[in-house]
Amino acid sequence: MAVYPPVSAQSVFERTRQKADNKPYSVIVPAIPYELHQIPELDRPIFVMAFKGLFDMGEAATGAVDWLSMTHSGTAAASIDPETLFDFQEVRPQVRLGVNGNREILWPTNNVVWAKTPEGSRDLVLLSGVEPNLRWRSFCQTLIELIEATGTELVVTLGSALAMVPHTRSFPVTASTGDVELATTLGVGRPTYEGPTGLVGSLHQELHSHDVATMSLRVSVPHYVPGSPSPKATAALLANLEQICGVPTEHAGLADEIRDWESRVHRALNDDSDVKAYVEDLEQKIDDEPEMIYDAGNMADEIESFLRNRSDEA
Repeated sequence: MAVYPPVSAQSVFERTRQKADNKPYSVIVPAIPYELHQIPELDRPIFVMAFKGLFDMGEAATGAVDWLSMTHSGTAAASIDPETLFDFQEVRPQVRLGVNGNREILWPTNNVVWAKTPEGSRDLVLLSGVEPNLRWRSFCQTLIELIEATGTELVVTLGSALAMVPHTRSFPVTASTGDVELATTLGVGRPTYEGPTGLVGSLHQELHSHDVATMSLRVSVPHYVPGSPSPKATAALLANLEQICGVPTEHAGLADEIRDWESRVHRALNDDSDVKAYVEDLEQKIDDEPEMIYDAGNMADEIESFLRNRSDEA
């Protein structure tokens, strides 16, 4: 086990950027301590990550990463020190009673695990964490170091957002990438959003500047059922991840949870005639005028070809 950087030393890294006049200058960003555990050689790993926060409605995205870790027996790869990343008045640690009634403090965590998948599939590096309040650039640099340490070939970020979709229909999943070549290869869109961004937006920009292949999957969650868990949204993300990347996700194992969730929603709607009528109207609109919904199809071959060519060029 190693700690990077040494806790006793003040460690920084420098990055060369270009000013408007194309003259380079150095940006000094303090590094963040983290523990790096023993990691075996992984087979062409994909790094899948999600963060609790504004872009994790129903905790569908972090739930998907947690599911992957559980089904593929995730093993600790790295633990990132939360001390400098959070305003603990905004993201408060939780206290619970442990064994023999002893109090235990649970701090917000961003821990990375690795997982082996069945032979022939790409292995996984997984991060189900909490969006930091502070030091996003430093945090992004730490993730880049972990990407290099694990030999990651593709980073996939997962998210979930509220939308006007009925809970009785399939939840649409949108894929996008800022990589022009990858977008062309898969036939997916490039981000068009302009405005305030979150950690994931910042991370994608940093990864692009380091020539790391990235893509994003975002599922739509019914805006009238925003609470967690949202197993139907989690399963939609997992199904699309499997179709695109060829990684087994065992998403069918969520079928019972989805049925229970739908039953609870149906019972709640029966007690509120106004909301029930609204949902029925929404269903009719979706059926009569279906939106153009991204269909992942089976893009595993295209992903493999893209990453293989990228590796050959390197």
